Amino acid sequence: MFKQRSIIVFLAFAFLLSACNNSFNKILKSKDFDYKLKMADKYFENKNYRQAQQLYEELYPVFKGTDKFEELYYKDAYCFYYLKNYRDAENFFKGFLEVFPNSNKAEEVDFMHALCFYNQSPKLELEQTNTAKAVGVMQTFINTHPGSTRIKEANEIIDKCRAKLEEKELRSAALYFKVGQYRAAAITYNSLLNSYPESPSSDLYKMQTIKSYYKFAKLSIVDKQIERYEKVIAEYQDFADRFPESALLSEAKEYNNLSLNNIKEIQNEQIKTSSQL
Repeated sequence: MFKQRSIIVFLAFAFLLSACNNSFNKILKSKDFDYKLKMADKYFENKNYRQAQQLYEELYPVFKGTDKFEELYYKDAYCFYYLKNYRDAENFFKGFLEVFPNSNKAEEVDFMHALCFYNQSPKLELEQTNTAKAVGVMQTFINTHPGSTRIKEANEIIDKCRAKLEEKELRSAALYFKVGQYRAAAITYNSLLNSYPESPSSDLYKMQTIKSYYKFAKLSIVDKQIERYEKVIAEYQDFADRFPESALLSEAKEYNNLSLNNIKEIQNEQIKTSSQL
C-alpha cells in the first residue's frame, strides 16, 4: 500500500513538473514581450529566480532605453544575488550604478554591491582578498551615503571583516612562532599591533613581538646577538610606554632583563678574549 502511494505521489509530481516546464517554454517562445516581462516579474515575486532571470535576460535588447529597463536590470541583479551567484551579482549591481547613477535605488544597490564582497568572504583558512575588499567597499559606501539607514549594518559588517582578517593574521604569526621562524613571527605580530591598535589583544601582540625577537636573538650568531638583543630592549621600552597597566608588563620586563644580562655577558666575553690576545 505504501509503495503504491509513493508511486502515485511521484507520478503526480512528475506531471506537475512537466506541466510547469511546458508553461515556461510557452512563455519563452511568446512574442508578446510585455506579457513575457509580466511573467518574469511573477516568477521573481514567487522566488523562482532562475526562470525570472532567463526571461529578463532575453528581454534586455527589447526594453533597453525604455522606462521599463531600470526595473528589469534591478531585478535581474537580485536574481543573481538570491541564487547566491555573488560574483555576477556584484558586477550587475555595479553595472546598474553605472547605467542609472541618479536612480532612487542607487543607495540600496550600492550597499548590495558592497554586500556581495562580504558574501564572497571565504573560510578563515583561505585567502581573504574579498574580506579585505568588503571592508574597503563598505567604508566607501559609508563615506558616500553618510545619512543612510544602512550605516549601522555597514559598520557591523566592517567589524566582522576586520575581526576575521585579524584572526587570519594572528594564525600566521602563531604558525611562524611555532615552526621557529621567530623574525617572521615578530614582524607579523608587530604588523597585527599596527593594523589593529584598538584590539583587546594589542598588548599580547606586543608581548609576542618581544618574545619572538628574543628567541631570534638567542639563536643568532654571536656577532649579531648584541644588535638583536638591543632590539628586544627597544621593543620592551615601547611596550612599557604603550601598556603601562598591562598584566603582561612583568613578563615583558623579564625579557628586557634577560637581554641586558646577555649583552653584558657577551661584552665581558669579548673583553676577556681581547685581553688574552
